[in-house]
Amino acid sequence: MSMNTTVSRAEFTARYFVESSVPAEKMAQVIAGEQSSGTFLSLPGETAQLKERSRARVVNIHSLPPALEPSLQSAYVERRGSHGVFHRAEIEIAFPVENVGCNLPVLLATLAGNLFELGEVTGLRLLDLDMPVNYASQFPGPAFSIEGTRRLAGVHGRPMIGTIIKPSIGLTAEQTAAMVDDLCGAGIDFIKDDELIANPPYEPFERRVAAVMPVLHKHADRLGRMPMYAFNISGSIDDMLRHHDTVLQAGGTCVMVSVNWAGFAGVEHLRRHSQLPIHGHRNGWGSLTRHAALGFSFEAYQKLWRLAGVDHLHVNGLRSKFWEADESVLRSARACLSPFAGVPALMPVFSSGQWAAQAPDMYRQLQSTDLMHLAGGGIIGHPDGIHAGVASMREGWDAAVAGKSLDSYALTHPALSRALSHFGRM
Repeated sequence: MSMNTTVSRAEFTARYFVESSVPAEKMAQVIAGEQSSGTFLSLPGETAQLKERSRARVVNIHSLPPALEPSLQSAYVERRGSHGVFHRAEIEIAFPVENVGCNLPVLLATLAGNLFELGEVTGLRLLDLDMPVNYASQFPGPAFSIEGTRRLAGVHGRPMIGTIIKPSIGLTAEQTAAMVDDLCGAGIDFIKDDELIANPPYEPFERRVAAVMPVLHKHADRLGRMPMYAFNISGSIDDMLRHHDTVLQAGGTCVMVSVNWAGFAGVEHLRRHSQLPIHGHRNGWGSLTRHAALGFSFEAYQKLWRLAGVDHLHVNGLRSKFWEADESVLRSARACLSPFAGVPALMPVFSSGQWAAQAPDMYRQLQSTDLMHLAGGGIIGHPDGIHAGVASMREGWDAAVAGKSLDSYALTHPALSRALSHFGRM
C-alpha cells in the first residue's frame, strides 16, 4: 500500500519490519506518531500547522503473511488477550529533517527509540534508511574511506591483507613489537590490536605505541610503504582523543574503536578531531541483529556509522567461527561499498577463521578487491611460517582475480599449496 502524499519539507526515510497485535496500517500510524509529534490520537496543541511541519508520515505498507505466535513477549498484549493473529508488514516512514538536524543521537532516538518498547509491537527491526544528499553532508562521514586508506598504506589494486595481534591479552609491548617485526618482514599490509586490549594497567597504551612504531618505520624504509597498524584507542572520549594524538605524533596511520561501546556521539567527536582513519570494530553486533524480528539490519547499521565517520567496518568472514551465514556476510560487504546519499564508502573488513581458500568465493560474489582480508591462524599458523602465510593469502587472491582454481594455481605457488594441504577445505 503506497501513500503518495506530496510534501514540501525535507525528509529522511526509514524502512522497518513490524509484527504487531493490531493491523499493520494502525501500527504504522502509531509508530509515525510516537516517533514525531505525538501519538496516533489527536492531542491538544498538535495543530494542523504543527503536524504539517513535524509529524512523521507513513509512506508505504507492504503486508506480509501473519504469524500465529508472537516473536517477542509483550505483557501489554497478554493483558489484553491475543486474538491469535500477529500482523506482519514492511513499513516505510518519512520523518522531517527539521525534527532532528545534524544530531546523531537524536537521529537514533527517532529511528530506533521507544518504538521498540511499544506494547502492540511483538517484532520490530530497522531494515534500511535513506536521506537527501544535502542532509547527509552535514554529518562528518568517513575522512579517508577506501582511497585514503589505500594511499596511507601504499596498497593499490588488490585487497589489503592483514592480521590481528594474538594472544589478545597479556603480551608485553616488546613482545608485541617483535611479532609486528615478523609480520612486517613477511610483507603484511595491515595489523590491528585485538578489541580486548586498549590501555591495560600491566602495559599502558603509550608503551605499546612506543615499542611498535619504530618497527613500522624501519620496515617502511625498506618497503617504501608503511604497514598500517590500527591501535585500539577505545575508551572515554578524552582517552580516545589523547591516544589518537599519541599515535599521530608517533607517525602512526590508523586507530581502532569498538564502535558499539564508544557510541555514536563518542565516535563522531573522535572523527571531528581525528587526522587518521578510524577502523570500526563491531564487537557486540550480534546482540543488535541476531534475532530476525528485533534490532537492526546491517544495511541500516553501516549507514549510521558512515555518517559518524568510520572508515572501515568489520563484516565477519566466510565460513567463519561465528553464527552468521555467508550470504549475510557478503550482503554486509556489499552494503559497505554501496552508494548512500553521497557519503563515502566503508572498506569492509573480513575476519574470523579466514585463510587463502575464501578468496575465490569473496571475489566471485563481490567483484571487488576494495576490502581487508584479515587472517590470524591462516597467516601465523601456516606450517612454513609467517612469510608463507602472507604469501598464501596474496596467492589465493591472485588466483581469484585471474579466474584460476586454487588447486591449479597452487601447482606453481608453494605457499598456497601448503596452506591448502594444511588447513584443508575449511
